[in-house]
Amino acid sequence: MIMELKAGMKAPAFAVNDEQGRLVKLSDLFGKKTVLYFYPKDMTPGCTAESCNLRDNYKTLQKKGYEVLGVSSDSEKSHRKFIEKEKLPFRLLADVDKKLHEAYGTWVEKSMYGRKYMGTARKTFIINEKGIIEEIIEKVDTKNHTDQILKPVARKAEKKPKSVLKPKAKRKVGEG
Repeated sequence: MIMELKAGMKAPAFAVNDEQGRLVKLSDLFGKKTVLYFYPKDMTPGCTAESCNLRDNYKTLQKKGYEVLGVSSDSEKSHRKFIEKEKLPFRLLADVDKKLHEAYGTWVEKSMYGRKYMGTARKTFIINEKGIIEEIIEKVDTKNHTDQILKPVARKAEKKPKSVLKPKAKRKVGEG
């Protein structure tokens, strides 16, 4: 069983081909912040919305020092068609043997209409310049994914309870 990844852990090393058949390794990305986003399938509505949101904000992400890489179990050929159709400016990794998915814990059992099957969990890993996972976005908002990446403070605020009760002041014995 693979240990669940958490922020602060070293990102699992990988070596997988991009859409052009070029080998991409995690070590090649050291020195850059990396957005490694896992998505289920090329040219499906949610995956297209997510990829196009990243495309539309790609220059902003680059200015902030991010390299964007999409990952699915689709083939290099499928990725090339998806990139061409949607004019994606970043690389897509073809994890056809699902080794990268397994290393990052994104190849999971899913259920639809009572039927169980294996598929990709939509999840994004923000990896720092030294290969350490800074953050994992588990609940991806496909239409606003760039905001989730660039505004981690807003996400952390969402996790806090809305009202925090202050402890009652201690009363001395005899006070009413």
